Amino acid sequence: MARPPLIGEADLIDLLMAVFREKGFDGTSIGDLSTASGLRRASLYHRFPNGKEEMAEAVLNEVGQRFLWILQPMREDEDVARGMGETATRLADFYGAGALSCVLDTMTLAGAPEKIREQARSLARTWIDVMAEASQRAGRKPDDAVHAAKDAFLRIEGALVLGRVMGDHEAFAESIALMPSLLLPDLEN
Repeated sequence: MARPPLIGEADLIDLLMAVFREKGFDGTSIGDLSTASGLRRASLYHRFPNGKEEMAEAVLNEVGQRFLWILQPMREDEDVARGMGETATRLADFYGAGALSCVLDTMTLAGAPEKIREQARSLARTWIDVMAEASQRAGRKPDDAVHAAKDAFLRIEGALVLGRVMGDHEAFAESIALMPSLLLPDLEN
């Protein structure tokens, strides 16, 4: 009997993420994950004894780590506009210029366990909170900053859904390009 291929943890998570991005939690089977990773089911269960749910948690943990890196410029750059621009660039890369579905969206489709849904909600809240904080640092009032952050989030996520459903990735590029201007205060007032 041939040994299953060796695969590093980071590569494995990337392969699992691709399946969950495409099929969501409920639509993904262990067979799909096995095929994508090149590992037998037994090897997957050896690494993730609690099965698909544990794999989904690992994927969302990795997404969380990547989002910390993506959001870092917006959170830390003294030049808020420059930080927003760098975060927009990183978001565009993470989503393959709009060609990749949002794992936060697809993982929370029908059938996802509450723990997975809560993990995705937490990541979305973090993203919105960081945008609102940056918007406030740029000079917006707190309520306006939260509204602007939610608007930016909705535009980006909506554009990803449009890309998934219609194959239109231009809307994502436009949303990413608009993100800094949506979050910065209107200087004309």
